[in-house]
Amino acid sequence: MREQPEQQAPPVQRLRIRYAKRGRLRFTSHRDFSRAFERAVFRARIPMAYSSGFNPHPRISYAGAAPTGSASEAEYVEIALREVVDPAGVHELLSEALPDGLDVLSIVVSPGGSLADKLEASRWLIDLAAPVAEAEAAVAAFLAAEEVLVERMTKKGLRSFDCRAAVLALTVEPGERGSRLNVVVRHGVPSVRPDDVVTGIGLNGAGAPLYTRLEQGPLEGDAVIGDPLA
Repeated sequence: MREQPEQQAPPVQRLRIRYAKRGRLRFTSHRDFSRAFERAVFRARIPMAYSSGFNPHPRISYAGAAPTGSASEAEYVEIALREVVDPAGVHELLSEALPDGLDVLSIVVSPGGSLADKLEASRWLIDLAAPVAEAEAAVAAFLAAEEVLVERMTKKGLRSFDCRAAVLALTVEPGERGSRLNVVVRHGVPSVRPDDVVTGIGLNGAGAPLYTRLEQGPLEGDAVIGDPLA
């Protein structure tokens, strides 16, 4: 009979972390980040809690990761610890251990509940090489439509879905490359990504857009996003 693995002690503290993905690090995939983060907590000697079983792994919960190629100022992860620690000390240790471009912004003690459930919407800046007048006309047509169908290849094949219903706010302003979209997108199933919005608006031919997530959190009114760590 196979020997049963040692059962790990339950976590005594959980910390929620907000971090940014900047510069060239925006091209890191979620898998790349998770590997870099696990190496960082190991180098920083954070007293992580581990899962039970034959292959224990550090208890790390990722939530609402931005698509590969997108910069972000609002990425979130939760870690479980076997000891009670000072969040400020963990902030300092992780900042030293993570590569430049993966920058810890804040750490708080988790009050319990699901962090993922608090991430109800995101605000994005989308920089395009389209003239402002062209972008304004395309956005006006998009906002006037009741439904805008887009297609995306998924693990289950090509899928068509409505991206208009997920857009809670959308404005245009001049940008360094031509025009800049400021859009608030409600999270849902299927998840509507910023590139889906660009496709739905009809501006996906205006060069390679630059995507930056500014906020991610609970909805607190019409297109107002709260702080999930508050």
